[in-house]
Amino acid sequence: MTFRNDADFNTKTVKRGGGKGRGLAIGGGGGIVAVIAVVVISQLTGFDVSGLFAGGNGQQQQPGVEITGCTGADANDPANIDCRMEGGSQSLSTYWSDQLGGDYRDPEVVLFDDSVSTGCGQGSGATGPFYCSADESIYIDTSFFDDLRDRFGAEGGNLAEMYVLAHEWGHHVQFLRGELQQMNPQDTGPASSMVRGEVQADCYAGAWMNGATGASEDGAPPVMESVSAADFAQAIDAAGVIGDDRLQQSSGQGVNPDAWSHGSSEQRQQWLMAGFDGGPGACDTWSVEAP
Repeated sequence: MTFRNDADFNTKTVKRGGGKGRGLAIGGGGGIVAVIAVVVISQLTGFDVSGLFAGGNGQQQQPGVEITGCTGADANDPANIDCRMEGGSQSLSTYWSDQLGGDYRDPEVVLFDDSVSTGCGQGSGATGPFYCSADESIYIDTSFFDDLRDRFGAEGGNLAEMYVLAHEWGHHVQFLRGELQQMNPQDTGPASSMVRGEVQADCYAGAWMNGATGASEDGAPPVMESVSAADFAQAIDAAGVIGDDRLQQSSGQGVNPDAWSHGSSEQRQQWLMAGFDGGPGACDTWSVEAP
C-alpha cells in the first residue's frame, strides 16, 4: 500500500512527544473507566509492562509538537514514519467518520521515544503501542516498527505499520461504540473478553484496509492507493508474529492459552481477514462462541 504522491495531510491529531497526565484510569467506580489496550502486555512474554502503570495524580501535561506539512510522497519515504502515521491517520479518520457519522470523533495520535505521560499513567516503549481511553489517545513508540522486523521477525512494509496504527484506532472505535468497556483485563484465555476485544480491533483494522482506497462520502479522492496481495500478506504476517502463542514461544516459555490477552496468531489473522472481506459488520466478536 502506498500513498498518492500528491496527497496533502492536515489532520491536526498527530503529534511527536507530549501526552497528558491525569492519573491511572483503569478500574474504579462502577466498572472499567479506561482499558489500556497494549499490543504486547502478557507478562509471560517477558515484556516489562510496569512502566505503563507507574503514573499517578499530579503529572504535568507535556505539549507535543504537531506534525504538519506532510505529503503522500513524504509518507512513501521508508525513513519518514512521522508522515506515514499522519497519512494513515487522515485515511482512518475519513473512513471511520463515514462509518460512524455524527457519533465519531478522532483520537489523538502521540508518537514518542522511550516514555510518555498519558491519561492512563506513565507509558513506556517496552509495552508496545497502546490506546488510552482516559484521554482518547493512541501512543506509539516508533521504534516498535523496527522491533517488528528485527525482534519479532515480521516482513515489515507500509501496510504492516499501518496495521499497528489501525488496530489501536480500532480500540478508539470500540470506545466510542461502548465495546471497549466490555474488556476485563483480569479475563484472559482464547474466548475471554480481552481476546474478543483485541481481535475485534484487528477486524476493524482489516475493514479499513479494504475501504481505505475508496472515495469518501463527500467525494474526496482517497489518500491511499490500492492494496496489493503482497501488501496484505505483510499485514497478515505482522498480525501473526504478535499473536500470544508466538510471543510466548519467542520468550522461551511454553504456550499457555489461559494467559492469552490478545489472541493467538491464527485468531488475529483470521479476524483481520474477516474485516477485510466483510467490513465492520463482520466484526462482532462478542456473540460468537469462540473468536
